[in-house]
Amino acid sequence: MNPSPAPALSVLDLVPVRAGQTSAQAVSASLDLASVADRLGYRRYWFAEHHNMPAVASTTPPVLVAAAAGRTSTIRLGSGGVMLPNHAPLIVAEQFAALEAIAPGRIDLGIGRAPGSDPVITQLLRMSGTPSDVERFPQHIRDILALVSPEGATLEFTAGGTYDVHATPAAQTTPEVWLLGSSDYSAQLAASLGLPYVFANHFSGDGLERALSLYRGQFRPSEAHPEPRTFLTVNVVAAPTADEAHARALPQARMMSRLRGGRPLVPLETVEQAAAAEASDLLAAPILEGLRQRWFIGTGAEVAASLRSFAATHGVDEVMLSPVSGSFDAEAMDAAPGRIQTLELIAAGLN
Repeated sequence: MNPSPAPALSVLDLVPVRAGQTSAQAVSASLDLASVADRLGYRRYWFAEHHNMPAVASTTPPVLVAAAAGRTSTIRLGSGGVMLPNHAPLIVAEQFAALEAIAPGRIDLGIGRAPGSDPVITQLLRMSGTPSDVERFPQHIRDILALVSPEGATLEFTAGGTYDVHATPAAQTTPEVWLLGSSDYSAQLAASLGLPYVFANHFSGDGLERALSLYRGQFRPSEAHPEPRTFLTVNVVAAPTADEAHARALPQARMMSRLRGGRPLVPLETVEQAAAAEASDLLAAPILEGLRQRWFIGTGAEVAASLRSFAATHGVDEVMLSPVSGSFDAEAMDAAPGRIQTLELIAAGLN
């Protein structure tokens, strides 16, 4: 029996910050990881948008995409995603039109509906007004699609007359827009607009099958996308041995427990710090089994085989990896060897 075809691989990066690490070191490690993904033939590399989290330095996807563009040559770069309630649609369109000019044909604009932060930070992000309220999310998506196109958008005044608006004055290519989400709403909106869709399976696997069914069943073909197009995100850790992989997964598991339990957030622990703390406080113990069932942890061959099966089960030809491999105490602050070996081992296992 022939094995299922190998899915294309992509990367989702939150730019993790470990204990004792500076933002500059964390960003440097992530840019090195983007270079590795480019060298290994990964399809795309996306940066997330989160705010005011001690363990996450990915606050501004456009800035990170621009930096990664200078370090890569073929991989697609984008946002996973820009949280539209935090931004005016014109600003988003202008930023990604500029990125498309920097790296033509390589830019993805992934858009999400959640604010990606707590209520206080959400208010700070909106101090200059209400740039993109959730209720108008569908219209703002349409606005961005028009603004980044070479034709631009046309405003019609109630008193008569029109006004043309372009995100950039002379676009020849445009970023590819994706809708992101973990709910029925995003799946149905992407289907109605004829846009590609990504289910945030790395964050919550609940409702995956239903979301994909709704998206595929309700999809309305568009000029750019005559058929539904989707891929899935997953948390992964690969190492030379399964024991090392599970050890490197523990810091992120403990962070997830803090998030779910409403506990104070801290920078990511190192592998040794996480193991020592878990032995006494059992912070991750209540959720570990559930995480292990949804995360892909093991040797490169084991994870690759599981990813191949996962992609076939859900009918996708691409899987976006969120490499959540923690660092040992002795590993350099400006590098992420655990995340690098995760990408290398999985890529080798699928080839």
